[in-house]
Amino acid sequence: MDHRLSAEDRKKQLVRIGLMMLRTQPIHELSIDAIAGQAGISRGLLFHYFPSKRDYYVAVISAAGRRLLRVTKPDESLPPEEKLREMLMQFVAFISRRRTAYISFVRGAAGGDDYAVEVYDETRAGLTKRILTYIGTPEVADEPASPEYMRIHAWLAYAEDLAIEWSGLPEDERPYSDKFLVDHAIEALHTLRKL
Repeated sequence: MDHRLSAEDRKKQLVRIGLMMLRTQPIHELSIDAIAGQAGISRGLLFHYFPSKRDYYVAVISAAGRRLLRVTKPDESLPPEEKLREMLMQFVAFISRRRTAYISFVRGAAGGDDYAVEVYDETRAGLTKRILTYIGTPEVADEPASPEYMRIHAWLAYAEDLAIEWSGLPEDERPYSDKFLVDHAIEALHTLRKL
């Protein structure tokens, strides 16, 4: 391993290793020794880049949140309804691919790890704002206390839970396809908005 990485590149490398390990284990179980070992540096040197284990975890979780927002970003040239569908298809695919890590992200937030809560909330807010724009109510995207914002935020939790449960089933036992799941979620969204 090249020891001459710039401080910025070394930090990125360490976060990338953390993201990779996050696929199979929850954030709080990531071993600092294993991460330093993979990077070819000492544990002490890792703490030169991140003052504490918590700082490192925050960096990894934040990168995971940014990655989710990036991979679920639909093609900007699509009409709004198609953007919503594509975003949800990518969201379901992301949860399916990284189920363990995603559940750890959600549970970390549910368990009250304050850094996980903050990143999870920011990520959910980012997705909620996007959806509000796609459904034609961008004016409430920055009003988390508005009924419409709260409804969309809650609906996102429904779609997320559906994707988590669905992706946990063996493929041949899933009651429907990912496409059907997304169609259903969008139908549920339109129904909720009429209530």
